[in-house]
Amino acid sequence: MSEIVLYGANWCGDCRRAKAWLREHEVPFTDVDVEQDDAARDRAIELAGGRKNIPVIALPDGRVLVEPTDTELAAAVQG
Repeated sequence: MSEIVLYGANWCGDCRRAKAWLREHEVPFTDVDVEQDDAARDRAIELAGGRKNIPVIALPDGRVLVEPTDTELAAAVQG
């Protein structure tokens, strides 16, 4: 994986905030809608260790963030 993958849903406020932060900081990412794709939903739950919270953000280095704050997202992306 060469880019960040964000698993989320359009109705999710935390997902919208995370996407806005990534766009504002010009961080490329793939937006995967777990409401429209059952396999993606299952993958997000798997990545999150069984949790069903979103967004689940998969980083290129293998780290996974679940419902990160803007501060946590910044540290992960810029760190």
